[in-house]
Amino acid sequence: MTPRVRTLLDQAGVPYQVVRHAPAYTAQQRAATAHIPGRHVAKVVMVRDGEWFGMAVLPAPAQLYVEALARASRRERVRLAAENEFAHLFPDSEPGAIPAFGRLYGLDVFLDQALAVAGEIVCPSGSHGEEIQMAVGDYIRVAQPTVAGISTLSRAA
Repeated sequence: MTPRVRTLLDQAGVPYQVVRHAPAYTAQQRAATAHIPGRHVAKVVMVRDGEWFGMAVLPAPAQLYVEALARASRRERVRLAAENEFAHLFPDSEPGAIPAFGRLYGLDVFLDQALAVAGEIVCPSGSHGEEIQMAVGDYIRVAQPTVAGISTLSRAA
């Protein structure tokens, strides 16, 4: 876990657990390696519109519904961002293991409603070998995301 994330959570006084596992590089691998249902494991998808970057937090098995995120963000030209476009925003994280706390990095965060109604969330910590497990209500309080139906999973529900 990055020191920034640990400080944020500790200062907020929220209970959380660090789940350690063998290195995993996709959200579905992280869920399997940590023995956690994929619907509770969050993945981070970065988007951009010109110079603006946003963070979408989705369930592991879901795909981003870009048009819904564009509406939620009130942006017209939202598109998926390539890693080389945003890696510089997360100097304290391993590439591909972006923590789901975008406000630490000056980013707007959008949480899919399918995760918002779950009891808990397991999200990236900045490392490929650790996850942060916490109550979704605490995550919402700390991360301050906009909650919206932004994934294929939430659209099917």
